[in-house]
Amino acid sequence: MNFKQVSKWWTSATSDEIFLQGMQHIETLVSKVLSLAMVVVILVSIYDLCIYLTTDLFKNEPFGFFSTTLIELFGLFLNILIALEILENISGYLKRHIIQVELVIATSLTAVARKIIIFDFKTTPGLYLIGLAAAILALSLSYWIVRRTNRRYHE
Repeated sequence: MNFKQVSKWWTSATSDEIFLQGMQHIETLVSKVLSLAMVVVILVSIYDLCIYLTTDLFKNEPFGFFSTTLIELFGLFLNILIALEILENISGYLKRHIIQVELVIATSLTAVARKIIIFDFKTTPGLYLIGLAAAILALSLSYWIVRRTNRRYHE
């Protein structure tokens, strides 16, 4: 191979198009690994929830009743729902190679709602509640804007 051939090969091998294709392959691989990891997290969370429920229902007195509050149980269910939404975000990226902003904001709203549901008003400072309120307001406004924009775009 002479210098001219090596130079031509190097120029084609380092072109922007080939580089971007390589980056896309890496992004796809990372997304697939994240999807598999999220499936493992969801399955372990469901197993953990089932163990928790059966233990709480059948091993603690009085039998057939929850010893924990429903608020704590709702928090566990919402954890799984949030994980499913994150998996949907990753799957959507794999299908279209775009980040679905509306779904990301909806997932964030669910996470903040979970935090509000399990919020302990007795021990947590009020400034924390104000921060959560600001996050809800910002996320709700963002969701409304994105949803409205998407509706106009698809008409």
